[in-house]
Amino acid sequence: MRKRNESVTVEHERAASAAAPAPLDKGCSLRHSLRLPAAAAAAADTGMKRPLGRRYGLWFRLRKLIIWLLGVYIAIPFLVKLCPAIQAKLVFLNFVRVPYFIDLKRPQDQGLNHTCNYYLQPEEDVTIGVWHTVPAALWKNARGKDQLWFEDALGSSHPVILYLHGNAGTRGGDHRVELYKVLSSLGYHVVTFDYRGWGDSIGSPSERGMTYDALHVFDWIKARSGDNPVYIWGHSLGTGVATNLVRRLCERETPPDALILESPFTNIREEARSHPFSVIYRYFPGFDWFFLDPITTSGIKFANDENVKYISCSLLILHAEDDPVVPFHLGKKLYNIAATSRSFRDYKVQFVPFHTDLGYRHKYIYRSPELPRILREFLGKSEHEHHH
Repeated sequence: MRKRNESVTVEHERAASAAAPAPLDKGCSLRHSLRLPAAAAAAADTGMKRPLGRRYGLWFRLRKLIIWLLGVYIAIPFLVKLCPAIQAKLVFLNFVRVPYFIDLKRPQDQGLNHTCNYYLQPEEDVTIGVWHTVPAALWKNARGKDQLWFEDALGSSHPVILYLHGNAGTRGGDHRVELYKVLSSLGYHVVTFDYRGWGDSIGSPSERGMTYDALHVFDWIKARSGDNPVYIWGHSLGTGVATNLVRRLCERETPPDALILESPFTNIREEARSHPFSVIYRYFPGFDWFFLDPITTSGIKFANDENVKYISCSLLILHAEDDPVVPFHLGKKLYNIAATSRSFRDYKVQFVPFHTDLGYRHKYIYRSPELPRILREFLGKSEHEHHH
């Protein structure tokens, strides 16, 4: 009995000692620290490092992207300066063909069922595509007719508008087509074309070449229109071509009956400085030297402000206050120069602004319900001057 009790007592003491907490040292801390298993500790370390690694990797990539963008930002001005042809491309944007996938030989696909497509050759190795839209009164007769009929129709008793479009796109651009329709419905022949290098026209673009193309088409119209008034309408970059053309016509004493400038600028340097594309570089050191001088080096001036001093015919300027491409103040500045020019002493000079609330911006003035009245009143007076 005594042995059995002793064995039970020993077992009880062992169990108690096993269950007892670890002894404390003098600092009341555990003598043996509790430790996690090795695998659990490794997993905990990995879990802490992973978010840190992700954040570091993201910051590294972001910093790398910022450095790359900064390098490109600094390199572009030097690239433009070394290759002026790049800036010329950006002025003309003739490589941007919008809308895509249209057949310029078929103006009827754009809703112009009363339009004929021609091809003229201003110079050797240069061919330009031309559209001729007849007035509304001739729409029915025009269906199915050939080029000869359309050419003869220019001699009918209707005025003619030679339309010079801006950069980018083609003569089949949506807003351009809508303007042709408006002008046609008002009783005008509309003749428009793509400069060399635009659309399906063959040749390399240049200011001189564009002006010569316009002169060739004007002479082609005058040879067929008899005594009918011929007006020149330029839009955006086309205003530069228009004033170049009209200045030349006035110098040879064969001016048009009126000049209409829609969204014009003063000269290409001021327009380039004000263009939305230039915003990120406008305050870049040496902006003029890097970006504007290469334009001049390429022979591109489009000096409307100089040309109007040598123009002797009625002038109408149309400009929307909310134009984001050619700022309104440039059109107003051009008007002020023209209005005080001695060359316009005997001719009407008119500026028509379109309020911001109308939302006509750079190319939607054709939507104005006031446009027919504006043209009727202005061109009516020009026709009166033409006949007297």
